Amino acid sequence: MQDADVLVVGGGLAGLTAAAELALQGLRCTAFTGPAPGGLLLSIESVQGLPEHPEGFPGYDLCPMAQEAGMDAGAVFVADEAGTLRREGEAWAVASPSGEWRAPAVVLASGSRLRALDVPGEARFEGKGVSHCASCDGPLLRGRPVAVVGGGDAACQEALALAAHAGVVHLLVRGTALRATEAWQQRVRAEPKIEVHAGSAVAAIDGEQAVQAVRLVDGRTLAVDAVFVYAGLLPNTEWLRGLVALDAAGRIDTDAQLRCSAPGLFAAGSVRAGHSGQAADALADGRAVARAVRRFLREE
Repeated sequence: MQDADVLVVGGGLAGLTAAAELALQGLRCTAFTGPAPGGLLLSIESVQGLPEHPEGFPGYDLCPMAQEAGMDAGAVFVADEAGTLRREGEAWAVASPSGEWRAPAVVLASGSRLRALDVPGEARFEGKGVSHCASCDGPLLRGRPVAVVGGGDAACQEALALAAHAGVVHLLVRGTALRATEAWQQRVRAEPKIEVHAGSAVAAIDGEQAVQAVRLVDGRTLAVDAVFVYAGLLPNTEWLRGLVALDAAGRIDTDAQLRCSAPGLFAAGSVRAGHSGQAADALADGRAVARAVRRFLREE
């Protein structure tokens, strides 16, 4: 069992920022990032809304920079997922394949994962036309028809990234209208290659060796060579059930200081209830939770 002042669980922007800020305060901080720090931002070409980067900044650069800042400040990064969390006397213990660590405070920043459509063909064609990374696969689809499923900021952003390569981008929105912020909606409306289909829930993804079409619940079929799914997020909190209070969506309930229902536990980023899911807010959470943890440790 190794000791620290604070443990951070999660390798997304909130967790990496929290680790860097905590280490800068002189605290012994160990962060569990998993094998690929950065989370969902690694596939984003241009992260918007960051005051330091008003023109946008690649997510695959932003997160490594945050980790490097943490390493320079003295934070220890463990390239493993946290397996379990348990109370250990007056502290909390986190176990991973690399060993166990103990600290009086833990920041839960385990992030979220993309929600699956759970329709026929989705799992079968994963990596064969079903994708979650427009910047990765868009250049391979030059001049070809594709579909993007979702109506939020991420779906709009990825549709715009695909429009730079694809012949046509069918943006399939389950609801009656896009729910993205107005700035993204305006950009989508201004792009002639993007066709928005409101009220278009996906029934199945069809093909033989690869994706060839997407079938909609209303009976229509669209010929496409790829389907990019951005239909919302699911919080990574299954391992925390029974330890902290969760809302109906499975996100962690916190107070204004990002404290969880159990003393010594804090939450930051998209895993906490009320978070917008935006990178700028994850960055703000990382900084805010570091201040809250420092206050907690001083009181203790």
